Amino acid sequence: AIPLVAGLLSLCTLATLVLASRPGAGMTPFLVAAAAQSAFFAAVRGRVTTALQGLDRAGRELGLVRGILLHLERERFTSSLLAELTARLAQHGVPASRRIRGLELRLELNDSGRNLLFLPIALLLLWPVQLACAIDRWRARHGREVEAWIAAIAEIEALASLAGHAWEHPEDPFPEIVEQGPLLDAEGIGHPLLLEARCVRNDLRLGPDQRALIVSGSNMSGKSTLLRATGLNVVLALAGATVRARRLRVSPLAVGASIRVGDSLLDGRSRFQAEVLRLRQITDLAQDRPVLFLLDEILHGTNSHDRRIGSEAVVRRLLELGAVGLVTTHDLALAEIAARSAFPIVNVHFEDHVEDGAMRFDYSMRPGVVTRSNALALMRAAGLDV
Repeated sequence: AIPLVAGLLSLCTLATLVLASRPGAGMTPFLVAAAAQSAFFAAVRGRVTTALQGLDRAGRELGLVRGILLHLERERFTSSLLAELTARLAQHGVPASRRIRGLELRLELNDSGRNLLFLPIALLLLWPVQLACAIDRWRARHGREVEAWIAAIAEIEALASLAGHAWEHPEDPFPEIVEQGPLLDAEGIGHPLLLEARCVRNDLRLGPDQRALIVSGSNMSGKSTLLRATGLNVVLALAGATVRARRLRVSPLAVGASIRVGDSLLDGRSRFQAEVLRLRQITDLAQDRPVLFLLDEILHGTNSHDRRIGSEAVVRRLLELGAVGLVTTHDLALAEIAARSAFPIVNVHFEDHVEDGAMRFDYSMRPGVVTRSNALALMRAAGLDV
């Protein structure tokens, strides 16, 4: 009804203006029509403002989305998945880019209404009202499709990123996904972001015969990097990407990591409390699905006694729920978990050596518990008198 009333009022205003321009005709009809038009605009102004709000920003983003759509619509994909995704971009035979172009034209008309030369005509025609109604009609007709368009673009972009990763690393193989698990069997696994020349690879197996690894070792020896490499490769594998490993077999696993947890002054939360909440999230996740847990320096924000008891309880609970994973530690008392556990837990370690007075690391994982620490040596190297 609003577009119809706006059109009739604009027609009356223009007609009375033409009549007023004739010799001997009065201005009263025009003033009455203009007053009625002004009253109508004042009544719908709030709705018009809401409909046109944020159009400037939307216009810039629409141009970007339309450019992507045009590129995708010109391609002819042989992959059934890509063909299905691009088919979502053309409902009833009309390409999404053409529909977005229709909205862009409406936005351009809205911009033209701000031109000082055109402004008087825009007021006579109730230009903002007509455009707001046109944009609302577009939203009612195509608004629900926009989410599907963006979702299709996002999935294609994700697939393109995975394809780019595979192209940039031709030596990385695709993993083997197995149904029976939980299982992670990796030969020569490494961190995907490290240059090949600097990437030290290690073999890793988690499954029914080896549910968890307690990884001990000195500072900077590679414990946390192993956790990150494991988590990243599992995510890549289950996303359909190539992996940084010579061979990788993995079952569907949700990754639950506690690696970089910090305190929050804003939330009034200590690092220990934040880590406890993260561990709770991981155990809750393990109740619903198979989980790969990656716990770096677990509970190191409390005293050694509570830390040992709490860490053992967390690991035991996760294993009871069927999870598999790795736990790094500097506290050699935690390595005793393997001996006391009813589940198959294995101790492994990283170590360093002194060469020409400097600390050297080979980043190779070895069986057993680490037998020495480099903390004092690193403190002396930094100039601390210890």
